[in-house]
Amino acid sequence: MAVLQFVVYDILGQASLLIGLLAMAGLLIQRKPADKVISGTIKTIVGFLIFGIGSSAAQGALNGFQSLFVTAFGLEGVTPISEAITAQAQTLFPMVIALIMVGGFLCNLVIARLTKFKYIFLTGGHSLFLSALLAILLKALGLSDVAAILIGSLIHGFAAALYPAIAQKSMNAVTGSDEIAIGHYCTIAYAFSGWLGSKVGDPKDSTENIKLPGWLTMFKDYIVSVSLSIGVIYYIAAVVAGKGAVEEISAGTHWLIFPLIQTLTFTGGLYVIITGVRLFLGELVPAFVGISERFIPGAKPALDCPVVFPYAPTATVLGFISAYAAGLICMFVMAAMKTTVMIPVAIPFFFIGATAGVFGNARGGWKGCVLGAFVTGILISVGPAIIYPIMQSVGLSGTSFPETDFNLIGIIFNFIGKILGKW
Repeated sequence: MAVLQFVVYDILGQASLLIGLLAMAGLLIQRKPADKVISGTIKTIVGFLIFGIGSSAAQGALNGFQSLFVTAFGLEGVTPISEAITAQAQTLFPMVIALIMVGGFLCNLVIARLTKFKYIFLTGGHSLFLSALLAILLKALGLSDVAAILIGSLIHGFAAALYPAIAQKSMNAVTGSDEIAIGHYCTIAYAFSGWLGSKVGDPKDSTENIKLPGWLTMFKDYIVSVSLSIGVIYYIAAVVAGKGAVEEISAGTHWLIFPLIQTLTFTGGLYVIITGVRLFLGELVPAFVGISERFIPGAKPALDCPVVFPYAPTATVLGFISAYAAGLICMFVMAAMKTTVMIPVAIPFFFIGATAGVFGNARGGWKGCVLGAFVTGILISVGPAIIYPIMQSVGLSGTSFPETDFNLIGIIFNFIGKILGKW
């Protein structure tokens, strides 16, 4: 068990090492010189770590905003965060989750080798989240550990191979090639955002091509546009929360300075994310050719959502704002209906909403960006509420999974559970 946990959590659970090992394997298969293998492997891992550093900085700033928001508007409810619900699940089903993750990765490779779905899911965090979700769902149905592991591994493997295919058409529109796929379990939302964009807008009207008059041209610099747009939202929450509440959250930092520093920290984090993505993709994609040509011809790496941010930085900001606006509307509607209230957590709404915005923009310009992200915001607000009773049925509370792909699986299990009278 100790060895298994080491492999799962310390190797497979470290996305940077997993991707670095794959890059190294690809370079070795291509019989590259030793210096190229070492250089490519290190650059891939370092690039991914830079990407993670940026993500951590951005998430830290968003955490501060989340605290301000809850304080400002006095709403308590369920906060859909995959990391939180996964951490709870690991205290209940650690072995089941670990074995589902290992089995799911192996099933993914087999399915990619034997079928037309040539996608290798490389986002370690989301693989862990899916494993936790499946463990919760299957144990809630009353299955034994062995049955849960076997069934969970199969579902995990098929999900890893099939979900990226759903959004591949729009992913190609984003990247301008067919070399990589999206490895983030909101592909239903991303695919729908892209499709919706193609119906309401024109990709020629891209957010990146918007001609801004005079002084507004500064918004074409995404560092400036991100700082100003996020800053406005931050200061609204700070003003509503009040001086005392802000300085309590900020550990003594002046209440008017705290939002400014957090806003600029978030912007810096986003810049680091984009830099890291460019570095590790520059090494990973060529190396992946070696693996796909030898073992899985035509295979595509499915990578985490920030991989698309460099293609449309402005769309990431508009996407987040649009999705978050939808989340706020849903929250107040749920509160008025006196149902379980899903509080829109800034972190998933940024990453999911921003990515949906990029997909919508790729096929429908700014109209697709705004509308696609707004609909996505609704989906990641309503979906967690639907599957929340399942979380409660195994003793988990206060959080849920926001990802649309997880919610679809959860809705199917919810239907099965009701038929069997399990919840």
